[in-house]
Order: sequence, then structure tokens, then C-alpha cells
Amino acid sequence: MEQTSILQEENCSLKTQEGYETVCWGCGLRLLLPSYAPVYRCGWCGAITNNMSKQHRQHWFDACTVFQDRLFVPVVLCIILSIICGGVWAVYPVVFSVISLSSVFHSISTFILAIGTLVNFCLASFTPAGQPPKILWGNYGVVVKGGLNDYTFCQFCEKPKSAQTHHCRSCKTCVLDLDHHCPFIGNCVGAANHHHFITFLFFALISNIYVLIMSTYAGLWIWPTFFYVPINLASTFRSTNLVHLVRAFIDALMNSSVVLSARAIALMYLIIASLSVSIGIGVLLYQQVQLLYSGQNYIDSLKVREGPVEGLQLKKGWENLFRIFGTRHPIFWLLPKKFKSHEK
Repeated sequence: MEQTSILQEENCSLKTQEGYETVCWGCGLRLLLPSYAPVYRCGWCGAITNNMSKQHRQHWFDACTVFQDRLFVPVVLCIILSIICGGVWAVYPVVFSVISLSSVFHSISTFILAIGTLVNFCLASFTPAGQPPKILWGNYGVVVKGGLNDYTFCQFCEKPKSAQTHHCRSCKTCVLDLDHHCPFIGNCVGAANHHHFITFLFFALISNIYVLIMSTYAGLWIWPTFFYVPINLASTFRSTNLVHLVRAFIDALMNSSVVLSARAIALMYLIIASLSVSIGIGVLLYQQVQLLYSGQNYIDSLKVREGPVEGLQLKKGWENLFRIFGTRHPIFWLLPKKFKSHEK
């Protein structure tokens, strides 16, 4: 073996005058290329060298992103708590003034939705997004043939990353199955917390719809004057009638004796906040489910838009959801799941 390696080394050194000699970062072997190539693959370990992917760090951009993440997470938590606490304080005394079976049911429902939203938000925010498994590299003696197939070298982390791994410059780390970096949770969405992120969106959407319905129902008791405004549905969509309807709504609110009360202001905030948040979360949840169904993540979808991606096989089907939620029964998909790396 030693004589063979010496002969190969001598042959490489002799051929350097006719080609381009370089060293594979994966296994450390010297490679002889016919000419300079910015992208090439090692014939032994399969590692890919891409000299075109070098990027300069922008420290000011990274600092702004870190500040944004640290600012958004407490803001989102405050919004969640304000909707939960504000809904309980503003709605329950109006709708459930007397303890009944209905009030007990709604109390239990509120508790489940609140705990599910808060727990999954914290898990998605504070769980590491997915650290790639460690792999041996850099020395011919420890790297088996094809052991680094399709691996590239991360210029930022200075270690190998697989085709399913991407570097996040905001978190300053490589993430397995990176979907995107979400500023609202201050964390990347990857293999380890993608399940928590989807579950958080589901609980948040159901919770906001529930708050919107209950706040509107409580508003019926506080602003009954508005519902006596005559409305002609046949001509409602005319511009003049829409202006008239808005004016009638404002007059009805201003004529109400409780319009300036704290509970009335809280109900208006809950209706506006829950409606806007429901629309935003609903669009994001639909996008996530659509991508999961098509067998790709957000980064893959961006690559597909640019053109065909080599090695990317898309297979649509609901079985793709098992990659995120596991092989458990769908009833248990809303429960927390321990992350197990599926990469060697």
C-alpha cells in the first residue's frame, strides 16, 4: 500500500506540468484536473468543491438581524398574552356572567388553545433548529470511499455540509433541512423544530379565529345599536351605500354609552388583532402545508423557480407529512415530538 501510494504521488507530481493540481478538502488527497474548474467532485470521497460559493461576511447585517430577532420574540409573546388575557377579561364577564356547562366548556377550550399556542411557540423559538450530525473528514485514513458524497464545504462554519444542510447567516450555524429563518420566533425552522413551528401556526390560527368569534359575539351585547341600522343587501356594494354604512357604524358606536369603556376598547382591539393575525397566519400555514405536500421546503421552492435542480426529486403526497410529524397516528401530531436525525 505504501509503495502504491508513493507511486500515485509521484505520478501526480509528474502530471502537474500538464494539468491543474489541487487538494480535496474532504479526504486530503491530491487531485489532478485537466484545467482549472471552479466546481469539481473528488473521485474517492465524493466531496464537492465549489470555489464560486465564497461570500464575504457582512457584520452590520448580522448584527441587525440578531437585534431584530431579540426584539420580535418578546413582542410576539406580548401580543399572544394580550390576546389571551384580554379575551378572558373582556369576553367572559359579558358572555358568561353565570357559571354554566357552556362556560366550563369554553374555559377548558381557552386553556387548551392558550397552552398549545404558548408551548409550541417556545419550543419553536428556543429549540435548536437542527444540528447536522458530525462526520469524519479531512484525512484519507478516516474517510471511506463515497463517505462525503454530495457534501460541500461551508465557508462560514468551516466544516462539511450535506445537500440537505444550509447555512443560516442570522443564526451563524448550519441547519439540517433548513426551511427558512423566521424573525417572529427568532430562530431558524429546520429538521428539529419544523414540527413545533407547524403546530404553533395551527394552534395560533384556531385560537385567533376563536377569539374573533367570541369577541364579535360579546360585541353584540355592548353595541346593539349598530344592528338596528337598516341595510339593503341588494345595493350594499355601491360606493355611496358603503360610505353610508361606515358612517352608520361609526354613529352607532359613538352613540353607545359604553363605547369609551375599557372593555369596549379591549373588544375592538381583539377583533382587529385576531382578524389580522388570522389572515397572516392562515396564509403562512397554507404555504407550509403546500410545500410539505409537494415534498420540498421553502429553499427548494426558490431553487425550483430558477430552473431544474440536479438530484432534487419531488414526489407529491400526504405521506410527505410523516417526514415532519413522524409515523404516529395523526391524532398525536399536535403533541411534541423528539427530533431524530435521519441523516447518517
